[in-house]
Amino acid sequence: MIDFKPVRLGDRAVIERYTMPSGICNCDLAFANMYCWQAVFHSAWAEIGGFLVIRFQIDGGERIGYMQPVGEGDFGPILPLLREDAHAHGQRLRIIGLTDEGRDTIRRIVPCHFAFESDRALEDYVYNADDLRNLAGRRYQPKRNHINRFTAEYPDYRYEELTPDRFGECMALEREWRKAHEGHTSELCAEQRAMQRAFEHFEELGLIGGCIYVGDRLAAFTYGSAVNDHTFDTHVEKADTEFDGAFTIINKLFAQHLPERFTLINREEDLGLDGLRQAKLSYHPAFLQHKFAAICMHPDEVACKELWMKAFGDDEQFADSFIMRYYSRRRMLTAEAGGRMAAMLHLLPFRTELGRTTYIYGVATDPAFRGRGLASQLMREAMRLIGEQGDEAAFLIPSEEWLHGFYAKYGFEGAVPVTFSSQDGFDFGTGDASKDRAMVWRRAPGAPLPEALHCTYAKR
Repeated sequence: MIDFKPVRLGDRAVIERYTMPSGICNCDLAFANMYCWQAVFHSAWAEIGGFLVIRFQIDGGERIGYMQPVGEGDFGPILPLLREDAHAHGQRLRIIGLTDEGRDTIRRIVPCHFAFESDRALEDYVYNADDLRNLAGRRYQPKRNHINRFTAEYPDYRYEELTPDRFGECMALEREWRKAHEGHTSELCAEQRAMQRAFEHFEELGLIGGCIYVGDRLAAFTYGSAVNDHTFDTHVEKADTEFDGAFTIINKLFAQHLPERFTLINREEDLGLDGLRQAKLSYHPAFLQHKFAAICMHPDEVACKELWMKAFGDDEQFADSFIMRYYSRRRMLTAEAGGRMAAMLHLLPFRTELGRTTYIYGVATDPAFRGRGLASQLMREAMRLIGEQGDEAAFLIPSEEWLHGFYAKYGFEGAVPVTFSSQDGFDFGTGDASKDRAMVWRRAPGAPLPEALHCTYAKR
C-alpha cells in the first residue's frame, strides 16, 4: 500500500511545490480546501514517482477517490500503484478531478479499461480576473446597475481587509445566513466547520479575505486562496440579504484587491442548484473546469462497453455513462462465442402504471455472431427470470421495425408512447423522445395496454 499521510498544516510547502506550477485550476487542489474540509473528505497525500496524489473519501465516505496526479510528464506508470492501493481497501480504482488532458492520457495509456463521466454540478466556474475587477461592457451592465443602486442607497459603505479581529462578526453573519437556508443543513454545517478551521489558521493557510461594511454593520465577507501561481479560488462568500447588491459589490471589490498575478478566479461549483447556477453564469465565466471521474472497469464491464459500441454505434461517453450509473453484472444476461461476449441484454427495474416492471434494455449481438439464435436464447432466459421475480409487466423499445415480430414471440405487443424519469436525467430511450414507443408484456394476459407508459427508475 502507498503511504498516504493526512493533510496537515506543515505539509503546505511540499504540496504546493506540485500544485502552484501545475496550471490546473481545480479548486480541490487549493491547499486550504484540502485542509479545511478534512473532517468531511479525510484528505491525504503521497508523493509517488515524482507526482503528488491526493486521496479523498467521497460519496459520504463510502468510496475512495484519487485526484488526478500532479507533476511533470506522464502519470501513466503510477496508475497500477493506485489500483493496488484501491484494491487493498477493497475498492476499485476511482480517479476524480480529471482535466480533459488527464482523461485523454488515461484513454491513450489504457484504452477501454476506464469509464469516464463528468458531472455538470461539480464543474468549477473560472473567470478572467479583469472581467470581475472591471465589469466592463454591455454584458456586465446589469451588475454595474446593481452596484450603483447599492452605493446610492448605502453611501457610507466601505471595503476592509478581512483580519482576525473581524472573524467573530463573520461567523455571526454566517449563522444568520445559514438560518435562511435550512434546507441544506448537513452541507452548511460542514461548511461552517470548514470556515472555523480556516479562521483558526488563516495566515498559515495563505488565505486572503475582504469585508463590506455599511456604517458599523458587516454586510458581506469573502475569502480564498491560490490554486496555482495564476489562479485564485474564492472559497466562501456570504452577505446579509437585507443589503441588496452586497454580493455583487464584494465580488467586484475583492477581485480588485487581489494581487495582480492572479489572472484567473475560480468561484467553484454550483452543486446543481438552479439559483446558484444562474448567479454564476451571470458573471460570464471564461470556461468551466471539467472534473471527470474515471473508474477502472472489471473485465465484464469492458466487454459490455466494447459490445455496446460495436452493436449500437453509440459514442464512448454514452456507454461510459450507462456503465457508471446503471450497469449491474447481476442484471445482465450474456451469451459467449469464440471466447468472448457475443450477445447481451440488461434487466432494468422500473415503476410504471402497470406496477413492478422490468425494462429489457440494450439487447445486442456482435455482428460477427448474428444469425446463431443468441438473442433468442437470452430473451427466453429473461422472460423466465421476470416471471420468477413476480414482475407485473415488462417492456422494451425495438430499435428497428422488423424486431416487432421477433419480440411478439415472447408476448410483447403494442407501440405505446413511453417517457422516462431518473434522478440524473439519463436518456433510456432512443435519443428522440418523440419516437420512443414501447412494446409491453403483462403478466395478466389480455389486459388492456395503457395509453402511455411513464417509467421511473427504481433500483432494487
